[in-house]
Amino acid sequence: MTTTRQNGSLYTDIQNNIATVEFGHPASNSFPSELLDRLTKELNSLSENETVSVIVLKSEGDRAFCAGASFDELVAISNLEEGKAFFSGFANVINAMRSCSKLIIGRVQGKTVGGGVGLASACDYVLATEQASIKLSEFTIGIGPFVIAPAVERKISVSGLAELTIDATSWKNAYWAKDKGLYAKVLENTSELDKEVALLAEKLASYNPEALSAMKKALWLGTENWNNLLIERAEMSGKLVLSEFTKNALNKFKK
Repeated sequence: MTTTRQNGSLYTDIQNNIATVEFGHPASNSFPSELLDRLTKELNSLSENETVSVIVLKSEGDRAFCAGASFDELVAISNLEEGKAFFSGFANVINAMRSCSKLIIGRVQGKTVGGGVGLASACDYVLATEQASIKLSEFTIGIGPFVIAPAVERKISVSGLAELTIDATSWKNAYWAKDKGLYAKVLENTSELDKEVALLAEKLASYNPEALSAMKKALWLGTENWNNLLIERAEMSGKLVLSEFTKNALNKFKK
């Protein structure tokens, strides 16, 4: 079942030390600012929750995993302050995922674009289906994937990031993403995916929580400057979105 709420939905279910966080939005599970803010707060809360050992991040439905940030909000940006605030949404979520004391398993059941690729990249371990192709199409609307780039680059290297960004109109399939290191495993369908996610989450939840938390810190060593870096990138994107070129590109895309 998929949500019809315009600001999207966010549900957390905690069982057997596993927190399953599910987001949804009628526009291919895209993120309006309010939903990004809710996800950031939820991840920060789960980071402090002693009954939780591991987090599973998933989206609603059996089609798109995430279509990135809300297109309607992007088009409506009219000044730098609004632009910076809009692009800070994904910056805040990525930083919350990065600094969260729990390991995060990503369940990617379908196509993912833009900010959604950033979200998958900020997970500690990602399981996906064969349908989980990825694309960074930001160049086509006059901007670039600046906010999510550090997270994507950390997972798939500079060459992978360049390939995705420069070939902005092409989808890369799930096996490409696995070869590059974004996905740990690619499963045939969502049924197989859910079995594998459940099995991994149960195993992790049975391990020493202190060891998991220490490993999480070790995995993200060297990213301590991201609180500032990603907000600087958000400002860069906020400037670009106000340019005449981008406004024209967005209007064409809207039509």
